Amino acid sequence: MEINANFSEPVVVHSDQLEWQPSPMKGVERRMLDRIGDEVARATTIVRYAPGSHFSAHTHTGGEEFIVLEGVFQDEHGDFPAGTYVRNPPTTSHIPRSEEGCTIFVKLWQFDLDDRTQFSKNMEAGLGAPVDGVATAKLHEDDREIVTYSKLDAGATLTSEAPGGIELLVIDGTVTVDGEVLGRHDWLRLPEGQPLSARAGSDGAKLWMKTGHLRFAGAPSL
Repeated sequence: MEINANFSEPVVVHSDQLEWQPSPMKGVERRMLDRIGDEVARATTIVRYAPGSHFSAHTHTGGEEFIVLEGVFQDEHGDFPAGTYVRNPPTTSHIPRSEEGCTIFVKLWQFDLDDRTQFSKNMEAGLGAPVDGVATAKLHEDDREIVTYSKLDAGATLTSEAPGGIELLVIDGTVTVDGEVLGRHDWLRLPEGQPLSARAGSDGAKLWMKTGHLRFAGAPSL
């Protein structure tokens, strides 16, 4: 299966226009944003857990990172409420579940296979002082990528000309990019060399962004 697999082209996905697709586990559904592969895949996905649902135990051979968008995600390592960013590198394992239900944004098989850095962070806790209406927290940085969380005041603009491509998820609020309005849980991917200018709407915006990583994109060795 291939979905938005050409990393040299810009992509915008309005996630609320996608149907929820069942996963192999009852009560767990997903909206696929990009994908190369079948059940084991290089994938970017929004996943919804119904109350009381769970996923079977599994190892993250290619790594996993996710943001909790709604509710509380749980596994044997703890409870992760909305606003938490988690990195589970290659070789880690867990049994995901959610007693009350949750929605997460998750990326699979996009790690350096030698990465062993595992952590979780409250994204709001790391915000710095705003500059021109934009407050930013650096969530992760290595030789491959930089991951940030930004909170924009109404009318503020987030810009980036980072090399290696740009990926953006609207966590809350709205932004306008190249004349197109992106709302809650909408997703944008820009190829190498295409700059970003995202202007927040009247209610401001909360944005997750990753840069640099598309230099390493492509089909993984699954």
